[in-house]
Amino acid sequence: MISLEIALVLALLAGLSIPLGALISSRSSWATFCTQRELDSFVTYFGGGALLAAISLVLLPRGMESLSVLPAAVAFAFGGLAFWQFSIWAERTKNTASLFMGMTLDFLPEAILIGVAAAHNSISAYLLAALIALQNLPEGFAAHQEMQSSGISRKHLWLIFLLTPFLGPMSAWVGFAWLSGNEQTLAMVLMFCSGGILYLIFEDIAPDARTTGEGFPAVGAIIGFLLGMIGTMLIH
Repeated sequence: MISLEIALVLALLAGLSIPLGALISSRSSWATFCTQRELDSFVTYFGGGALLAAISLVLLPRGMESLSVLPAAVAFAFGGLAFWQFSIWAERTKNTASLFMGMTLDFLPEAILIGVAAAHNSISAYLLAALIALQNLPEGFAAHQEMQSSGISRKHLWLIFLLTPFLGPMSAWVGFAWLSGNEQTLAMVLMFCSGGILYLIFEDIAPDARTTGEGFPAVGAIIGFLLGMIGTMLIH
């Protein structure tokens, strides 16, 4: 068995790419450079592709392994409906950003899988951590831009981004200590998160990634999904 301490460190390192992406986005000269060349749209598409890869190649297959059709469908649908309602509430109160919700919703179940993989002494825990870190970097970049434009104070904004990585070790601990031996509960969590992520991709992330040129930034979605596909194939 890979030790719990290693699993916690892996999850934390994977989460640290979130504030790193936000730091890159916060530099005005870099942000202007990215906007002028539509790299911000490219990054948003990349994050959407990575999220789509996460649900279609990692979360859904793992969830469907342990559930019959009805509970799988109910958990997936409830996830989408729950985040639809949460998004309506967030839009009304203006105290969060949907892209940040999507990033966190993606990060937490994947961090849980790090803990589960470590509990089963699987080398895939290391590769999962690397894949999550690569996904979180562009998602942190795009989430910072959206949350900054929503009017959140700089102090509050950075408090959120600096505390978010610590959700990784907490989730990995849950996976290691509680869910590694309870496949049914783990599967329900993964299906619920998959429904929520899919809703966010098509409701908020993809529509915000507008282009004015020949549409090259949309290639970012292909690259993001390709990253997830390659990582999944290496894990298996």
